[in-house]
Amino acid sequence: MGRKALPKLNPEVDFSNHFFTADVLEQKPELPSYFAKEQPLEIEVGTGKGLFMKTASGENPEHNFLGIEIAFKYARFAGYKLAKEGRTNAVMFHGDGQKIFPQYVKDGSLEAVHVYFPDPWWKARHHRRRLMNETFCREIERALRVGGKLHFWTDVLDYFEMAVETLHAHTKLAGPNPVEETPAEHDLDYRTHFERRMRKNDMDVFRSQFVKTA
Repeated sequence: MGRKALPKLNPEVDFSNHFFTADVLEQKPELPSYFAKEQPLEIEVGTGKGLFMKTASGENPEHNFLGIEIAFKYARFAGYKLAKEGRTNAVMFHGDGQKIFPQYVKDGSLEAVHVYFPDPWWKARHHRRRLMNETFCREIERALRVGGKLHFWTDVLDYFEMAVETLHAHTKLAGPNPVEETPAEHDLDYRTHFERRMRKNDMDVFRSQFVKTA
């Protein structure tokens, strides 16, 4: 189940308008300014190789999508794929979502936040490093508009239960609402590459949706 090496990038593809490092936000902090037009904004934190970003931005052209990935090579590759697809409603940032949210994501500005298969930090002494901690859960709640949604999926039951408990204890987001698994119609018909790997190996995926009601 090891990860394959990323394909080589075509040097003729210009993805300078689809991939940014977080430091550019210091000079250009307004997130809507990175898109062709202002539309409802969704953010994915931890995009991996960008399957969700590519699929969602293609299926929902009336929304803008901003991806944040802490691994440079994956953020860059995801931005490259968006450029290849000609997306004008999706961009990638290399950076730490836990730093970008409090500095640059405005209150009530998001239609949705997507967190799929974040690093579980298996060792108990490392659990404090998990993305779905008290501080970041509150950041998600702050950033969502009323009616906005958090989508959180993981393959780790312990992490799922911890995240749900944290959201209940420290936010007023309603949930978790169940999310049913849908049959894949083709090899890329999954939310992320990681979901595809889990399902093809008959491993459990724990899915949830939360809604900001007030």
